[in-house]
Amino acid sequence: MDADTLSQPLTVRVDLGARSYDILIGDDLIARAGELIEPFASQKRGFVISDETVWGLHGDALRKGLAAAGFDTLEKVLPAGEGTKNWTQLGEVLDWLLASGAGRDDVLLAFGGGVIGDLTGLAASLLKRGMKFVQVPTTLLAQVDSSVGGKTAVNSGHGKNLVGAFYQPQLVIADTGILKTLPERERRAGYAEIIKYGLINDRAFIDWLAKHGANVLALQPDAISEAVAVSCRAKAGIVAQDEREGGVRALLNLGHTFGHALEAANGYGPELLHGEAVGTGMVLALRYSARLGLMSAADAELAAGLIAQSGLQITLSALPGGPYPEDAIVEAMRQDKKARAGQVPLILAKGLGESFIYPNADLQDVQAFLQEELQKS
Repeated sequence: MDADTLSQPLTVRVDLGARSYDILIGDDLIARAGELIEPFASQKRGFVISDETVWGLHGDALRKGLAAAGFDTLEKVLPAGEGTKNWTQLGEVLDWLLASGAGRDDVLLAFGGGVIGDLTGLAASLLKRGMKFVQVPTTLLAQVDSSVGGKTAVNSGHGKNLVGAFYQPQLVIADTGILKTLPERERRAGYAEIIKYGLINDRAFIDWLAKHGANVLALQPDAISEAVAVSCRAKAGIVAQDEREGGVRALLNLGHTFGHALEAANGYGPELLHGEAVGTGMVLALRYSARLGLMSAADAELAAGLIAQSGLQITLSALPGGPYPEDAIVEAMRQDKKARAGQVPLILAKGLGESFIYPNADLQDVQAFLQEELQKS
């Protein structure tokens, strides 16, 4: 990949007919924010939802990027962290938009990580039955996963993402340069979702990550651009086949049923990041696949080794925010929106890059498996 290529954003198309949109991937795209959203705006104003951390670091840059195309910026800045993704904050955002005169033809920008993206997308879907919105993800995890595909939600006391809607953005602006201010721990958390795309159906990408993963985590320009682009193409392809998760899109949940249960058992506290939970969740899913005889234990441990190389934890005992008793994890899995009569669908694997939907995992057996996993250190 040469310098001329790097100077131009890569474009990945999410093909959904009338709801199709582009993902733009490149450095310093925030400086062009106004130019990029202009085709979707009926007025020269951009409503922005962000959090205190992101706005403190990058708010001025976004304002300048919008102003360069003549846009005024109206911002609502929320507390940082998973605890923000709730009914109360959603209501505050909607009240602010209404009080500020936002309409269906205005553009609402989600400027932050997955929490901001999910909440902002849901607010956009509800405001006057739907206003335009653009995802401007500022974390690696959000750039490769949560900003793409139209899933929006807030959390409930009963579980994660239980109140939401499918609502697609007009555009995703993935500025890889903004990742330079991301803490190393957040980079690792996002890297878990990158590994996921290889484990789903792309063994060649697994091999590429084994060679280039350190460069991705170090934000080496060609490596990070390639990793984000491959991940977005993979997700865009699956979403195009199954926008509302009636079938193949469920594969994107690899590691997430375990991961969401771990987050719930932790009380969604800041001690455990979503990507950290997913990283361990993928290890659990592959080891459970091996327990059921679906794949070899050697392949499951090879994947665990790749995950561990990035600094993510591969045992429950080492996972931040513990302890994680097996009964608490299973109880959270019972609350999963897809659970039925003591069974829950899991994404398991027949080999590396060969994930599939296992429709009826027995939660009693899962609990026995987790008891065994808790003994590992």
